[in-house]
Amino acid sequence: MTRPVAVVTGASSGIGEAFARELAKRGHDVVLVARRVDRLHTLAAELTALGGRAWPLPLDLAAPGCGDALAQGLADLGLAPDLLVNNAGVGHYGPLLDADPAQLDAMIALNVVGMSAVTRAIYPGMARRGRGGIIHVASLAGFQGMANFAVYAATKAYVIAFSEGLAEEAETHGVTVTCLCPGNTESEIHGHSGVDPDAVRRVPMMRAEDVVAEGLVALKFGAPLHVAGPLNAFGAGLSRLVPRTVATRLAGALLRLGAGR
Repeated sequence: MTRPVAVVTGASSGIGEAFARELAKRGHDVVLVARRVDRLHTLAAELTALGGRAWPLPLDLAAPGCGDALAQGLADLGLAPDLLVNNAGVGHYGPLLDADPAQLDAMIALNVVGMSAVTRAIYPGMARRGRGGIIHVASLAGFQGMANFAVYAATKAYVIAFSEGLAEEAETHGVTVTCLCPGNTESEIHGHSGVDPDAVRRVPMMRAEDVVAEGLVALKFGAPLHVAGPLNAFGAGLSRLVPRTVATRLAGALLRLGAGR
């Protein structure tokens, strides 16, 4: 029997790595996409030992033409994915006045342009076959503006809106799209974002494995949007009920608490 094939971006750590492991346990063969070649090969060997197949596909999803490169890589492997987990992303903490413009451009290139290009590379094949699933990993940050995280929050707001719109389109083609919005999650992103990794634990933190489990359940039941964790879901609901200026101030206060500043 042919095993389903999943593509996981940002698979070298955090939520992406947790998705890859869980999907392999559930009987998927997995294409692992990220920049860190050594980690991809190590993870591929680990997943193959579980009895399936895993292919490391090193790509920079912030680079122009990344969607075409991914499509070509999948074609070279002879694979038609049944599931896409679009997880790759980066965030940088700090006021816009102090931000490195090149760093901001790279964040938008990965979180917005690359994410969209990856979807565009894989979704048409699913639509033609009349089946498939897509999980876009956004963030609780996407529900309102965030001081000192303004560009990151804006990129995740894009992911939410993009996913909700695509979910409506894709339903007619037998493809399910779920936008998964984690809150504070155990991940290396904290160490790369400029946030103090120790101080961030002042805010309740979920395990990546628990976020993944919720995301897969949400996809199974066709939820276009799912916020992981009851506390996070409450916060997302609250942000839609209170005035946006209030939601932005509350989010900024929580971020400062978690950033240790």
